[in-house]
Order: sequence, then C-alpha cells, then structure tokens
Amino acid sequence: MGRCPRLNQVAPLRISDAEILIIAGLGDSGPGHWQARWLAKLSTARRVDMVSWEKPVLGQWRQAIIDAVERAQKPVVCVAHSLGCIALAHAAPALGAGKVRGALMVTPPSDESIEAVPVIDPGFAPCPRAPLAFPALIVASRSDPHADYDATAALAAALGARLTDAGHSGHINAESGHGPWPEGLLSFAGFMRGL
Repeated sequence: MGRCPRLNQVAPLRISDAEILIIAGLGDSGPGHWQARWLAKLSTARRVDMVSWEKPVLGQWRQAIIDAVERAQKPVVCVAHSLGCIALAHAAPALGAGKVRGALMVTPPSDESIEAVPVIDPGFAPCPRAPLAFPALIVASRSDPHADYDATAALAAALGARLTDAGHSGHINAESGHGPWPEGLLSFAGFMRGL
C-alpha cells in the first residue's frame, strides 16, 4: 500500500522561493556587514532603501518597508538589524495579510537606546508591543551595547517572536566581528525551514 500524503501539509519555504528584504539600521550596513554579504550571496535578496540612513524618520522608514513588501512578487521574508527591527515592528500592522511569511530580527535596540541618539526621530520609541501577524525570530546578544538581554527577551515575548540567545556577541555587526556571521546564516536557514 502506498503512503498517503498528510492533509494540509505545506512545503517549507525555500530561500529561492521568497523575496528576502534586507532592512538595515542607522547608517546602513557597510560592505563588511553580514547584511551586505547576505545581500550579495542570496539571489532573491534586495535591500530596502531608506530616504535617510543618517537621520532616520519613522514615517519614511515605515513607508519604505510597506512599499517594498507591496512591490514583492514572491512571499516576503524580512531580515532586519538594529533600528531596522524597530521600523519593521512599526510597519507590521500595515503589511499585506499573508504576504510577509516571516522575519529575522537581529539585536533590536531598546527604547532608551533609541531615545539617547539625537539624530533618530523620537517616534521610533517606544517600539510597538502588539503581536506580529507573521512568525519572527529575534536574535539577542548578552553584550549588546544598545539593548539589555532581558529587555529584548521581553520585547520578543510581546511580539510573539521566538528568541535566540547569541551569547556575548556585541551588536552583531562588523564592529563586533560579525562580518560573515555564518551562525546567523545557519539560524536563518533553520528559520526558513519552519515557514
């Protein structure tokens, strides 16, 4: 007797079948940053271009994310870092139902950290705490200078996101030695298999 396929079984989303939106933080991700490397490596990845990388304005960043999702021709998976995570959380309620399949959010800064940087529009803080309408994985560092680990864990719980402990990894950027960040790519691949 042949095997009967499980009803309602959905195949995992492959990276090649998704549009990967790279959402950088304050100042953008330079050429040595893991986001820039992923952009070059993943054939379906594209960067969300913000109006001003150096003086972020929430309304502009939020709209850029919404527009990028609307233009996507495939299911969307967001890969956000730092302030890009906060912009994504603000944009999330306006994103098309079902179009965003998931988000990897790496080291979102705390509200206090955002408020301490004068060039950042104060509208970014506080970060929304409503549950996201799509699966998310938040990667937190225990030595992130821009967010306390417990505060990031509380944010993940509020957003309904899974939390991954990256240990003492700084802000997970080029300055903290995370140019290639192969562990992140492995985590992302595992996250994609669950979508």
